[in-house]
Amino acid sequence: MHKLTMLGTGLIGTFYTMALHGTRGRDRVHAVYSRSPERLAKFAAQWGIPKTTTDMAAAINDPETDVVVVGLPNHLHEQAVSLAAQAGKAVLCTKPLARNAAEARRMLDVIEKAGVFAGYLEDLVYPPKTLRALQSVRGGALGKVLWVRSRETHPGPHSDWFFNKELAGGGAIVDMGCHCIEIGRNFIGKDVRPVEVMCWADTQVHPIEAEDSAVGLVRYANGALGQFEVSWTFRGGMDLRDEVSGTEGTIWLNHWLRTGFELFTTAGESGYVAEKTESQTGWLFPVGDETGGLGYRDMFVDMLDALDAGQQPRETFYDGYVVNAIMDAAYRSVQSKRWEPIELADWRGQAEAGGQVELKDYDVDYYLIKEEKLPDGRTKVILKHKASGSISQKVVEQH
Repeated sequence: MHKLTMLGTGLIGTFYTMALHGTRGRDRVHAVYSRSPERLAKFAAQWGIPKTTTDMAAAINDPETDVVVVGLPNHLHEQAVSLAAQAGKAVLCTKPLARNAAEARRMLDVIEKAGVFAGYLEDLVYPPKTLRALQSVRGGALGKVLWVRSRETHPGPHSDWFFNKELAGGGAIVDMGCHCIEIGRNFIGKDVRPVEVMCWADTQVHPIEAEDSAVGLVRYANGALGQFEVSWTFRGGMDLRDEVSGTEGTIWLNHWLRTGFELFTTAGESGYVAEKTESQTGWLFPVGDETGGLGYRDMFVDMLDALDAGQQPRETFYDGYVVNAIMDAAYRSVQSKRWEPIELADWRGQAEAGGQVELKDYDVDYYLIKEEKLPDGRTKVILKHKASGSISQKVVEQH
């Protein structure tokens, strides 16, 4: 059993506590910190948390807790992680790990020097559908992964600090691009080095300095491409989708607007429908289990099971550092309007990963480019001559 200190009582702190109190059963949030005394009292009463404080250091150093969960605004992550490392406690930090790669590298260094367990709370690589898709990819069902597209869009964040570029470290890229980038890394392979980024971003709707929309491409050393699409301008709820394309297959995942539960109402749905839902009438897409559907439940099971076993979780602070480095390159690309290299002072994956095209033999003289069945039952093949490089086609009669 673990007694945890929860730092933060906003939406993410609520989801985290909901997942922790409803998952393994034996783990409980025992102490909670908030900057708001009013919110703190309400939160503690709602979840039956015995200890409360508006002093971050006091919450982290509580003698009865052994795990610190950081669910705070981005600009407070480094301070909270440093205090947890000094206290010798395991620390789990929400996404993004930091506002930039330099900050993330300092956080990685401090936990590694202290020798404490640390996990990166990137929930959107933990939904059951995603875990099952990753199992298929790692089992070879898609062959070599060539392209991963990940999209997260909604009408905008739930707290004011997200819109403050200094506090958050950026806009939609930092808020949601971190999810999409890490989803791409998981499918392509986290040991494959991300090389460069091309990114467009703009502020299309909100009167803020940070970007509210962005589209980016991440090129990997093995030739694979990760694509992220993020926006705070999408109307109609939260759109979470992933697509994975490989040499032998394709996966489509739709996590939120097509939940398997579709409800039409003119009278209106009373109360809460689902995160980022904008309306309570018309077509609605309620979610039966938000903590499960968004990956929070499986994420905390992985984190705490890994802590108990003395192993690394699926998502580590190093992963968070790599994601921050990719986002830094994306921001540079927005300004330069060209591909920008990803600066990783500390790379722990493969030294090399070939991106060459895998050629498939048709016979001794030809490579196979494509094979397809025609409406009349015959088979057409498109071929490349090995010696001359010429491309031709032929139709094979049905036998």
